[in-house]
Amino acid sequence: MSHAAPDPAASRIDADPAPLLHGGIVAAAQLRALGIGHLFTLTGGHLSPLFDGCARTGIRLVDFRHEQAAAHAADAMARLTRQVQVSAATAGPGVVGAAVAVANAWAAGSPLMLLAGRNPGATEGMGALQEAPQLDMLKPVTRMTATPGDLWRLPELLAEAAATAMVPRPAPVALDLPFDLLMGRVPADALSFAQGRGQSHAPAADPDAVAKTAALLRAARTPLLLAGSGVYWAGAEEALDRFVRETGCPVFANGAARGILPPDHPQMHSAARARALPAADLIIAIGIDFDFRLNYGRAPVIDPDCVIVHVDADPARLGRNRGAVMGVTASPRHFLTALAQAFEADGHRVPAAWPEQLAARDARAARARQDRLDGDGPIDHARFAAEAARFVTPDTVTIGDGGDVIAETAGAIPVGRPGHWMDPGPFGCLGIGLPFAIAARLARPACPVLAVQGDGAFGFNAMEIDSAVRAKTGFVVLIGNDGAWGEMRNFHDDIFGDANLDGQFLSRATRYDRLAEALGGHGERVERAAGIAPALARAARAAEAGVPAVVEVMLDPAARRPAGAVSGKAIAAAFGGGDPDAFKS
Repeated sequence: MSHAAPDPAASRIDADPAPLLHGGIVAAAQLRALGIGHLFTLTGGHLSPLFDGCARTGIRLVDFRHEQAAAHAADAMARLTRQVQVSAATAGPGVVGAAVAVANAWAAGSPLMLLAGRNPGATEGMGALQEAPQLDMLKPVTRMTATPGDLWRLPELLAEAAATAMVPRPAPVALDLPFDLLMGRVPADALSFAQGRGQSHAPAADPDAVAKTAALLRAARTPLLLAGSGVYWAGAEEALDRFVRETGCPVFANGAARGILPPDHPQMHSAARARALPAADLIIAIGIDFDFRLNYGRAPVIDPDCVIVHVDADPARLGRNRGAVMGVTASPRHFLTALAQAFEADGHRVPAAWPEQLAARDARAARARQDRLDGDGPIDHARFAAEAARFVTPDTVTIGDGGDVIAETAGAIPVGRPGHWMDPGPFGCLGIGLPFAIAARLARPACPVLAVQGDGAFGFNAMEIDSAVRAKTGFVVLIGNDGAWGEMRNFHDDIFGDANLDGQFLSRATRYDRLAEALGGHGERVERAAGIAPALARAARAAEAGVPAVVEVMLDPAARRPAGAVSGKAIAAAFGGGDPDAFKS
């Protein structure tokens, strides 16, 4: 995977008659040397020296209304650039507020670096303002935590943290920056700044493992390849394309790997996944976890007799939940390149009937989505998703944030570029939509950005419309408003019935479109299906002018989307002795 060359001016400090640099300048200069161009943050006194350093070194401060949102934005920037990105939070409540986003990045495998403001070391344990054991709280969801003991070590620790965040799989890191350290001063000529960013260096593929995998694929009748986030982070799109073109092996993508091949690629499939997984006799799982999204690798989603080859840069991931015939510790890019080479000589291809079946199922699903665009009746989840799919372009960065709305939309949206679909990941953290959209607009200024959210998810960080206005980041927000925590309402109803649904509803009278307008954005509410496309077109024009635009679509309150990976009825039956109504009074 290629990385941008370090800025030759990155470690230069503006000429200053003072021979000493304070710690905020030292920290910012090292970040700049690592290629960091943005700091996602919210102001706080403990961070003042760092802010001054950013101003002096050319790092843009992007400020938010909540530290959680700021850290979410850094996570999104990291995902889009496939490189370490940085958020800073002031001491105590600021760091604790950011911790949710750090945990989300941990679950998603994203190299977010959190710089945590801290009370002066000289007052540690004395009850200083906002004093808290903040690194202890972050340790379970970070790969590295550290506190520089003196200013001389600060550049070294920042560079080490950036490198650690990328190996073997990306993960968050956190550094405490005590206020007295940031206010300390050191001669400029006594410091050196490490250039470049941390990069993942997973081992090359073992030739014997490649040969055995090739033999399994030659013998398989219904094989498929599952590409997970590890394929995306390894920059393995060209290697994957080469392998599947050589073999004709069908591919399904999960997590950050969506868009790793274009939606019209002959070996790329989506809607046929429910048919393909249980019918597969061989699954080559690369950079993917067998978590709840794959029913932990178990029946009925995956056949117990299916042969699994599991490839990952992190050996600790191999065989988790579902044992593999072969676990391979390797870079996904190296492994796929070697596997493609193994087939170049003999021209073997997967039996054509299998991918043809999957392509036919995909085509039927595409026709069904197109049919949903007809009529002007009440808007259900399927129509909402079909309108979103019609709106996006191959360049659109789409963000999914919500429950039922996103479960339906995720399968409908065509993702045209690697990294151009983002959702929270397996942590399922609601509220990422607006922070991710702001970061996406900064990371991809030439690309349209669409955040698709439920009304509940939008409310978590709705004030970040203000942040987007101030940052002049224009994007479109498409809200599906069912006046409820729809997915949870249905889950609760399926288990316990509708006699008591307290806590499951929101108000359909809440005007999210007007909230956007009040904060300086563009807002519209749509109540008929035929009005969605024109409203989105107007919103797109506002976004092009640098204005965040909200289109609030009122969903049919009676509409229900069929349960997905987490089914209330299935859970009720499992705990109720096979009776799905066991818990209903």
